[in-house]
Amino acid sequence: MGNIIPWNFSVIPEYFFVFREAAFYTLQITTLGILVGLIIGLLVAFGKIAKNRVISHISGAYIFVIRGTPLLLQLFIIYYGLTTIVTVPPFPSAVFALGIHNGAYIAEIFRGSIISIDYGQMEAARSLGMPYTRAMRRIILPQAFKRAVPPLGNQFIIALKDSSLASTIAVPELLLRGRQLGSSTFMYMEMLIIVALWYLLMTSVLSYVVHRIEKRLRVSDRDQT
Repeated sequence: MGNIIPWNFSVIPEYFFVFREAAFYTLQITTLGILVGLIIGLLVAFGKIAKNRVISHISGAYIFVIRGTPLLLQLFIIYYGLTTIVTVPPFPSAVFALGIHNGAYIAEIFRGSIISIDYGQMEAARSLGMPYTRAMRRIILPQAFKRAVPPLGNQFIIALKDSSLASTIAVPELLLRGRQLGSSTFMYMEMLIIVALWYLLMTSVLSYVVHRIEKRLRVSDRDQT
């Protein structure tokens, strides 16, 4: 059978915390990407429901293009395609790509949550003399945000896993670190299992946080009724 090296899973505890810095990079990319995506998503959601048809069509086109093309392609366009205009380093390229990609999905989440609120509430607020922006901020958006929490939580988990694509442009996150250590130690399976354990740990924590937020929001709704 030649020089086949058997798997040695006993090294997993030894190497697990070697990935701490890479895990921190992954969390940084995900957090910043989500923040960018939330800002873009909220603005595009308002643009999509705007009465101005030009703004609405532009917002719709953005959602159509971004949701219809792969994140990896978008990442390559930002990192490689824009080099003739401006050079974007790997880390911000990953953040921008993740933010732009998630912004399209978050926009649809926000849009669906906003239009799910009974329009009579907006009409009642306007009839009392409240400006549209204030009524949106104080009445519609708080309710829409509560409805958006579950799908937003799912999108954040997807963003965390999608951050692994940053390894393709040499961002030192978890997957790239696993590939590098696998190459240097000839223990690919062991290193990839450690990467999987880190992702499982982070997604489990994020799922728990989202679940706690959902539960607290449900409790606050019951308290108000």
